[in-house]
Amino acid sequence: MILRELFYFDRDTSDSMEDDSYDPKYDDSPMKASDTRKTRLTLAHLNRIRKASEIHQQELDKDLEFVKQMYGATGEEEGL
Repeated sequence: MILRELFYFDRDTSDSMEDDSYDPKYDDSPMKASDTRKTRLTLAHLNRIRKASEIHQQELDKDLEFVKQMYGATGEEEGL
């Protein structure tokens, strides 16, 4: 078993899935105090930011559905 299968495991299909929220090849080294130039945003940077935002929104929607299911009214309470 691969270690990442423990973290990225789809419970519905019993298959491992890829986590799109983090890609280590774009993990740049941290900025130093001597780095005075601003980094320029390119279209590739903006596209990665957009994708990360969409993935974050999907996770929030998924969590919201779970919370609605957990704390939602049951059939007995709806009838009262």
